[in-house]
Amino acid sequence: MIKSRKPRTQRKFRYTAPLHIRKKFVHVHLSKELRTKIKKRSIQAKSGDKVRIMRGKFKGKEGKISKIDLSESKIFVEGITQKKANGKEVPIPIDPSNLMIIELTERK
Repeated sequence: MIKSRKPRTQRKFRYTAPLHIRKKFVHVHLSKELRTKIKKRSIQAKSGDKVRIMRGKFKGKEGKISKIDLSESKIFVEGITQKKANGKEVPIPIDPSNLMIIELTERK
């Protein structure tokens, strides 16, 4: 990985990172029950995982992950939408640090 502590170098690393490294940027904290079961604090998010939003306007809402955008390091949750001026509903991107996985889908 990167050795520098300079903030600008860290930002450049995250901005220019290839996709196989960006997977690490979408790790999400686990609930206490899953944490004891899996023996890990966080795990990579996967489409279909059920998550709870912990921060922001939609705090407390739950839903399944519908899409993960690795290029932006954002996660889209079903049912979390915003209405545009023309009346169209668009999904809101959420930062992985503001989510908590409460139920997992099947993993290999």
